[in-house]
Amino acid sequence: MKPILRLIFLVTLSVVLGGCYTVPETGRSSFILPVDDVGQGAAAFAEIKAKEKISRDPAANERVRRIGLRIAQVVGQDLPGAAWEFVVFDAPDTVNAFALPGGKVGVYTGLLNLASSDDEVAIVIGHEIAHVTARHGAERMSQGILVAAGGLVLDHQTQGRKNHDLLLAGYGLLSTGGMLAFSRSHESEADYIGIRYAARAGFDPRAAVTFWQKMEKQSSGGRLPVFLSTHPSHDRRIGDLQRWMPEVLPIYQAAKRQ
Repeated sequence: MKPILRLIFLVTLSVVLGGCYTVPETGRSSFILPVDDVGQGAAAFAEIKAKEKISRDPAANERVRRIGLRIAQVVGQDLPGAAWEFVVFDAPDTVNAFALPGGKVGVYTGLLNLASSDDEVAIVIGHEIAHVTARHGAERMSQGILVAAGGLVLDHQTQGRKNHDLLLAGYGLLSTGGMLAFSRSHESEADYIGIRYAARAGFDPRAAVTFWQKMEKQSSGGRLPVFLSTHPSHDRRIGDLQRWMPEVLPIYQAAKRQ
């Protein structure tokens, strides 16, 4: 079998074996190829722990674990079989956090220093866990595989044509733009799901607005145009969060009453 035919066969087989995944909280359907994202997440987390400096601050570790476990409890079956693990990394200049498939969550001390309340920390942890429950990583990986395969097929089919290079360049620009748009939509979806998780766990979702206002003040000038960015603009993000407040505040108030 010719290499290009083998590629087409493998991609077709992957598409057949892949399936639709329904994102919790939003109900959006996404197409995901067969991917062992839990195994990859556990391996990646072990590698990060081996390379990064882990904080030995008991107060920071207790804070993150306490907040994280409250959110994990409301996530429940949105992430079945999760082996939850919360680790604080000692990096005061890194205002970041992440979550990986299987319930692996990392928070950097720079974020803890910026977040003035547990509510703000919960918003970020909820957002990162939302990426995992929505399987955004597996979805982007699936998209990347299909885009790469499409490029190889186009390259093969247009070999020898006068406009071969132009077609490939056009395909590259369109696919890159599409992937960036998907990434921005994933960030917005994680914002929405994340504030719902935080609210359900009894954390004030209004902290999402104050946190991103801090992030906007802290960010330096010269940001990329939105269409070239993997994230929505701060203004768009804050506006969306404010628009969702009437929906999520009753969830928070109900959780507080319980």
